[in-house]
Amino acid sequence: MKKITNYFSLFVLLFASSCWYSTNNIDDDISEPFIPTYQYEAVTMLRTEFENSTTLEEAKPIEETGKIYVKDNFLFINQPNKGFHVFNNSDPSNPINMAFIKVLGSTDLSIKNNILYINNATDLIAVKPDFSTNTIEVTKRVINTFPELVSPDRFSYHNTQPDEVIIDWILTQ
Repeated sequence: MKKITNYFSLFVLLFASSCWYSTNNIDDDISEPFIPTYQYEAVTMLRTEFENSTTLEEAKPIEETGKIYVKDNFLFINQPNKGFHVFNNSDPSNPINMAFIKVLGSTDLSIKNNILYINNATDLIAVKPDFSTNTIEVTKRVINTFPELVSPDRFSYHNTQPDEVIIDWILTQ
């Protein structure tokens, strides 16, 4: 019985001490402003340069993967905010890395009638690649279709100028 009383006393003492509140060092009239610490920095580009940045390039190794799309004998593998790796998938046991479609700020695509519809940061573009000649044509651009890219932590803020576009975020810490 003495053991139970000791445990009960200890519990009451701990409970009471957790409720103890001291105002000795608090001044309600003076408070420090909240200064956020940003972990990401925006990568921006002038809109004129951005609109001319979509290109068809030589195949390159995949560094990071996003969504994967299959269309006929092709695989399109997204590298977030960079573009799409294009593979010839005629032989699924041995896909061949053919090309890289550089589309800054991209994460998604849709394909209809051999036209690729891709989010290009804030814009929606329609592109027609020709892998036989290694060319690509942007057939349509609808500007400001999507919201501005947000940082991965969804906390960083960048005051974007009217003539610039956020194409990616880089970790600063």
